[in-house]
Amino acid sequence: MKEFIAEVASIGRLRHRYLVQLLGYCRREHELILVYEYMPNGSLDKYLHCGEDKPTLDWTQRFGIINGIACGLWYLHEKWEKVVIHRDIKASNVLLDGEMNGRLGDFGLARLYDHGTDLQTTHVVGTMGY
Repeated sequence: MKEFIAEVASIGRLRHRYLVQLLGYCRREHELILVYEYMPNGSLDKYLHCGEDKPTLDWTQRFGIINGIACGLWYLHEKWEKVVIHRDIKASNVLLDGEMNGRLGDFGLARLYDHGTDLQTTHVVGTMGY
């Protein structure tokens, strides 16, 4: 629980226009719930694997989403007070705001490191296939 609160406190301080903002959390019995800002257009995967209810993204929209996520990752890796490694980048973790801007969310597997640290990993994490 201490680690969870510490991580929520640090991730909760992330502020960038291409990151979904963590608003808070609550604990209900043995369940921990994270509260993020609302993204009215859902996740990118619903548009890439679209059915009849979602329109296909044009190339301008796709480029804008890709550019936004790249800007968000650059902030996480280079500009924030620590290096944040997301470790679960996939279409369902890219959320779309009201203007169809892509924002990176779901920092559940993220790790924080000091700048200049040798970032080594010993095992694969994230969603299989990504």
